Amino acid sequence: MSSLIPSPCYVMEENLLRRNLKLIKNIAEQTGVEFILAFKAFALWKSFPIFREYIAHTTASSPYEARLAFEEFGSKAHTYSPAYEDSTFDDILRCSSHITFNSLNQFNRFKDKVADYSVPISCGIRVNPEYAEIETELYNPCAPGSRFGILADDLPNQLPDQIEGFHLHCHCENNSDVFKRTLAHFEQKFSPWFPQIKWVNFGGGHLVTRKDYDIDLLIKTLIDFKSRFPWLKIIMEPGSAFAWQTGFLIADIVDIVENNGIKTAIVNVSFTCHMPDCLEMPYHPDIRGAKTFIPSINPNQPIPPIQHIKPNNQFPSNTYRIGGNSCLSGDFMGYWTFDHPLQIGEQLIFEDMIHYTTVKTNMFNGIHHPSIGILRSDGSFQIYRQFTYEDYRDRMC
Repeated sequence: MSSLIPSPCYVMEENLLRRNLKLIKNIAEQTGVEFILAFKAFALWKSFPIFREYIAHTTASSPYEARLAFEEFGSKAHTYSPAYEDSTFDDILRCSSHITFNSLNQFNRFKDKVADYSVPISCGIRVNPEYAEIETELYNPCAPGSRFGILADDLPNQLPDQIEGFHLHCHCENNSDVFKRTLAHFEQKFSPWFPQIKWVNFGGGHLVTRKDYDIDLLIKTLIDFKSRFPWLKIIMEPGSAFAWQTGFLIADIVDIVENNGIKTAIVNVSFTCHMPDCLEMPYHPDIRGAKTFIPSINPNQPIPPIQHIKPNNQFPSNTYRIGGNSCLSGDFMGYWTFDHPLQIGEQLIFEDMIHYTTVKTNMFNGIHHPSIGILRSDGSFQIYRQFTYEDYRDRMC
């Protein structure tokens, strides 16, 4: 790895980012659907000049994200929030071209402000089709009792005059076959209102840049939908798809400890601080040059938590857990098998660490953030940001 790249550091690769952007732009052109970037997954504003070559708009979920869209991306946001506040709604108005409300109560609270604003803003309502194929319940917005969106049974037959669109979000890293099935449920429940609206936003979770994603099915599904409802503009707002497999997190091994036969390589990053989705999702990230090792278990017994799995003679040599550098007991993952014994000072590269990382990092324990930079197509490296003690101090004031 280049000596110009500090450790730890999130490194985005420009050529991989452009690969994703070109694919997304191609789908948009073939279908007539607008793809916009969801900041909740990726918001590195210093890379926005690259994005603006391929897309025109972004989606925001808060006043800060809306400002980032307007002031840094250069276009007004498609904004949705579970609940807007009186004290910040003026910023939402200033920075948004579309505002989607989570409830009719919220819409009624702010509709006059929207109507009286100096420029037109298109209003939408988030709806809940009560259907999702999401394995991790933490990420299921359509679970029974969800706080997201209005059920079809709770919508009036006649929508308020200001409502011009429907927004739904039912996916999490799903393929297009899931979208096709979701669309059938959405149409069944909400098509009676389609003549009253102008646009539909199908939200995020469409992982169109994953290698096994069925792009042809997505294109066919979108074109078929548009043929049935030609007056509806279609918007999709993935976040992960834009930054999927566009870079890595580089870290140093600072110690190796062994307890009850388990070897743990402790690195100068933290799962809970810098890779939170690994613990929340959970998922096992790839490490460059290593193989993920999953110990075999009795198929008739439930899978035990990883911390309860004890090593035995089935463990290959050079198999390690990786431990984060915080005091949280659960700040570790395992296991990976390497082709050599790990050494203190050695670098590890965690693959695919650009989406849902830099937007979710924290300074728990005062652990400093990794630097952030971009590896340019010409091989040069540009630092976007390095963090110091002052960043921690100012955040804790």
